[in-house]
Amino acid sequence: FGSHRFAGTIRGKEELISKLFAPLGEVLAEGIKVHIDSLTAEDDRVVIEARGEARTKDGRPYNNSYCIVVTVRDGKVAHVREYLDSELVTAVFGR
Repeated sequence: FGSHRFAGTIRGKEELISKLFAPLGEVLAEGIKVHIDSLTAEDDRVVIEARGEARTKDGRPYNNSYCIVVTVRDGKVAHVREYLDSELVTAVFGR
């Protein structure tokens, strides 16, 4: 869902690294410091409300808000859906 640079489906660790973590590392100075505001777990689902705090290599702030929904099956992460400010993503990382 969505139309920003990181929207879409990522499958497995290799794609997570190449499609998300590598591009983040190209732009951000030190990664994203995440502050968890709330965490709710029920059955196989965990919902996390969080704020991220980061700076780009050229000094611009990248402070986004997140709602992350994680589904766990057999003790492993089966599915993750993340909601965030997509306009901020586009402004900082491009399309």
